[in-house]
Amino acid sequence: MTKPVVMLVYPLYASVVAMETATKVDDEQWLSYWIIYSFLTLTELILQSLLEWIPIWYSVKLVFVAWLVLPQFHGAAFIYNRLNISRNTVSSLNTSPSPPSPRSSTPFPPPGGTRGSLSLTQEQKKIKEKRKTIPPYFPRDDTVTLIDLCSTDDSDVEEHVAERRYNSVGAKRGRDTSSAWDRENVKRGTVENELAVVLPPGGFDQSVPPVNLTHTFPADPCNAFSHMPAAGVSSGRVGSCKQFWKAGDYEGAPGGNWDLSSGGFDHVRVHPKFLHSNATSHKWALGAFAELLDNALDEVATGATYVNVDMLENKKEGNRMLLIEDNGGGMDPEKMRQCMSLGYSAKSKLANTIGQYGNGFKTSTMRLGADVIVFSRCPGKDGKSATQSIGLLSYTFLRSTGKEDIVVPMLDYEKRDLEWSKIVRSSLSDWDKNVKTIIQWSPFSSEEDLLRQFGLMKNCGTRIIIYNLWEDDHGLLELDFDADPHDIQLRGVNRDEKNIKMAAQFPNSRHFLTFKHSLRSYVSILYLRIPPAFRIILRGKDVEHHNVVNDMMQTEQITYRPQYGADTYVKDSNMSAVVVLGFVKDAKHHVDVQGFNVYHKNRLIKPFWRIWNAAGSDGRGVIGVLEANFVEPAHDKQGFERTTVLSRLETRLVQMQKIYWSTNCHKIGYAPRRYKPVNGYSHRDTSPENDPEGSAPPGIKTRASDKFYSSSYPSHHKGDNGVPGKDSTLYLQEELRREKERSKALEDEVNIAREKIEEMSKEQENLIEIFTEERDRRDGEEENLRKKLEETSNTIEELLNKIRKLEDSKGSSWRR
Repeated sequence: MTKPVVMLVYPLYASVVAMETATKVDDEQWLSYWIIYSFLTLTELILQSLLEWIPIWYSVKLVFVAWLVLPQFHGAAFIYNRLNISRNTVSSLNTSPSPPSPRSSTPFPPPGGTRGSLSLTQEQKKIKEKRKTIPPYFPRDDTVTLIDLCSTDDSDVEEHVAERRYNSVGAKRGRDTSSAWDRENVKRGTVENELAVVLPPGGFDQSVPPVNLTHTFPADPCNAFSHMPAAGVSSGRVGSCKQFWKAGDYEGAPGGNWDLSSGGFDHVRVHPKFLHSNATSHKWALGAFAELLDNALDEVATGATYVNVDMLENKKEGNRMLLIEDNGGGMDPEKMRQCMSLGYSAKSKLANTIGQYGNGFKTSTMRLGADVIVFSRCPGKDGKSATQSIGLLSYTFLRSTGKEDIVVPMLDYEKRDLEWSKIVRSSLSDWDKNVKTIIQWSPFSSEEDLLRQFGLMKNCGTRIIIYNLWEDDHGLLELDFDADPHDIQLRGVNRDEKNIKMAAQFPNSRHFLTFKHSLRSYVSILYLRIPPAFRIILRGKDVEHHNVVNDMMQTEQITYRPQYGADTYVKDSNMSAVVVLGFVKDAKHHVDVQGFNVYHKNRLIKPFWRIWNAAGSDGRGVIGVLEANFVEPAHDKQGFERTTVLSRLETRLVQMQKIYWSTNCHKIGYAPRRYKPVNGYSHRDTSPENDPEGSAPPGIKTRASDKFYSSSYPSHHKGDNGVPGKDSTLYLQEELRREKERSKALEDEVNIAREKIEEMSKEQENLIEIFTEERDRRDGEEENLRKKLEETSNTIEELLNKIRKLEDSKGSSWRR
């Protein structure tokens, strides 16, 4: 009984239903099924004698037919799409870039007329021209409908859903074809200021069309990055749109009306393409990871003890996802909305955090993947008003639906009497729309599956899942999860196999050679200091914090005090940086390793900043570490803002490296260098106002700044009577000015030295007092011990005398 029901009864019923629907998807499914079933029947008739010897044939056939029929799989449509895609692709390669549909060689007539009897309307011509640009493997008759997620007024719900269909070859026409084109031109809404989502056909219910129409448009393959289908519906992706640097090349829906809001004032709209262009600030993908780790590290103030970075499997799509989670204080609904918005940052007011633009979460997540879903649970201020929120920032959703504004579906819950209840901001219908939207475009298939994620984070925390990860030009994921099971690495130009081999040979240079492609290597040096008991877990294994100073030998410490310009805003004039400079321990092998690790507020901004590009081998092996809180990091936190303060710091670091190299290079096997500094400064240009040193003595190369002065003021000479001329007076005045500057600099150095001497004197006095007190204490203890020893000796002597007396008394009595 099972075989006829599965093979005949249900397919017959479903075929009749498909004939009554306007969509083409079910037609493909059941036509494909009957073709395959006919083929199987013919095969059985021809090979019946052979198949009788195969006892499991009928069981295998039943399972295969069930896979073809059941709506959970839609196997017949899957086979049809696979064969159709392959055939169209081969046809497009062998014939022309835009071949006709393989289903028919004669175009289907326009609705309301006979073939060839009527000329195409202007609108139909546009659609026909646009259809030519659609790849043959992309579905051409999708009806794309926008549903308003935020509206609280149901009065504008339209009773009929307008459909736009391409007049494509073999396309299935609607029942009322005469009015379909008219409805298309009439029912065009606008998408403004409201949270909207596109639901592809077959997304939730194929038999009932969605309502709340606001806009309709053709399914453009460039706009459809990767439709997140409902269960059992296969989908394909346009390969070129899966690459990060090409993902911004698309056009959204036609511009809508610009309403006046906020009391009659015009408002600025943010196009979804801004998400991509904003994320391009991260040229280096590992820099995006650092932004997310910064957010987790800031949660230490709320009790976070770890951040976990891992790879997850997307069961819905069968691909890989990225997980970043922490057990900090989480975000309440308002903070979640600020996190999803642009420019909201409370960290800029805090002293120990690096974030200040309110943009890091958006740029970093969009740089790693096209979509991100965030789960956050917050215990509340009093620990009793716990909330949990879900937010979906999906570039795929925005692209595929042609949005002209960045909209984010969100769900909020609050805990009441040990139960989690919905926080309904407008109406239950809007809540349901948000739920359906998140399920449609997220890796999860139900609301229960979404809520199950909160069970993985215990009492509080934030769980970020990035999916639809970007690919490279070869169709591989930009992130390599297979090279090392406990690491996430980059493919492409950042990965150098030669450096990887050298890293195994020279362990002290390993971070320099591998940080560009290895997340584990980069994160180990990302922070100058790690809070106690805080763990960074990467794919199940803790990242060991590493200080580059431990890789150095023959180190020196130099205190640098920034020189501010007249137009520079100074937060703290007492700021300084201690530069630790030295040779890497592998420098004796003459490995080309050099640069400065420059930190800002504990965060690495410039890893191994190479600022001295000397010819030959000069500078090799010299590395340094400093924390420069007096310069501001750039937007992507992979560099600093180009200011006068930074330029002077760079100049001074070059001088430090040159002096150190020329002084110590012979110790690691290089030939001694003749470095000729000018009173401790190199020959590199320095700004005149920051050059407190004098001119070079005879025989030493003149600095560029000296050349500037000598070109501005002619050289001095004496007249015939030996008296200096006017030019000589100017030169002497300039020399006097520079002498005053040198004197002032020397006075500053003397004052600093005097302060250090005073500090040392105070320390010496303190030490003397401590030693004096310690000596007095020991003398007192020694005197006490001496007294106790004397008392003990006297006691022992008395006891001995008593013993003698007793012995004498006993002896005399014995004699008697």
